[in-house]
Amino acid sequence: MTEHTGQPSADAAELTLNGQPDSTPDIIDGVAFAKLYGEPLFKLPTDLYIPPDALEVFLEAFQGPLDLLLYLIRKQNFNILDIPMAQVTLQYLEYVEQIRKHNLELAAEYLLMAAMLIEIKSRMLLPVKKAEAGEEAEDPRAELVRRLLEYEQIKLAAQELDALPQVGRDYVRTQVYIEQTVVTRWPEVSLPDLHSVWVDIMRRAKLTEHHHISREELSVREHMTGILRRLQSARFVEFADLFDPSRGVPVVVVNFIALLELAKETLIEITQAEAFAPIYVRLSYSPS
Repeated sequence: MTEHTGQPSADAAELTLNGQPDSTPDIIDGVAFAKLYGEPLFKLPTDLYIPPDALEVFLEAFQGPLDLLLYLIRKQNFNILDIPMAQVTLQYLEYVEQIRKHNLELAAEYLLMAAMLIEIKSRMLLPVKKAEAGEEAEDPRAELVRRLLEYEQIKLAAQELDALPQVGRDYVRTQVYIEQTVVTRWPEVSLPDLHSVWVDIMRRAKLTEHHHISREELSVREHMTGILRRLQSARFVEFADLFDPSRGVPVVVVNFIALLELAKETLIEITQAEAFAPIYVRLSYSPS
């Protein structure tokens, strides 16, 4: 064994760091039960006070009465469509009694569900009344089963949503700031670019150009006289030869109207030898 002289040995002097003494406690064989700011504690502080209600153990956390009831049913593999009300109600009341001792406001919500369970259990003990028209009587547990199934469906959907990755919980968005110097860069314009822009401007200018309409007076009587003079010099004139398309659409239309007026006044005859044959025009025959 080594004698302790009370003076630091050479080995202990080597454990100093940056001139600071080593913080290793003198009691080496003892077991520290906690650490405070990285230092081991072998004794409880005499001025430490822990209130009785500060330490609580929660075995299961439930979101409400339906959550607790569903937990009791699934834990014991009960058929949710055929709930043994006696066992479930007994276990439910035991849990409610535990939370009632600690939180009366929280227990009020659970007590309402407990009253419903007791009511369902009481109704199941009574004789079943036959429904009218030979239908089966409604099960007192039907409404409770419906609520439990709906709650379980919503709970599973919430768990699937919670399993999706979330920003701040499962991953963090990275933000990189890049300092950029703004330099003015003028575009380089070539001669073909200017030409294409000029062509586009001219095309749009034509689209917005005003349409000028000039008025031209055409006389139907004048065209009727011209057709009669033309027919006097020939026995038959083909229908298409009486029109001059080069003079424009208005002249052709007025000429056609004049032709119809002459036919209406029986001054000319329009004949055709057979179907799809050429149409001829001649002066009306007047016996002398």
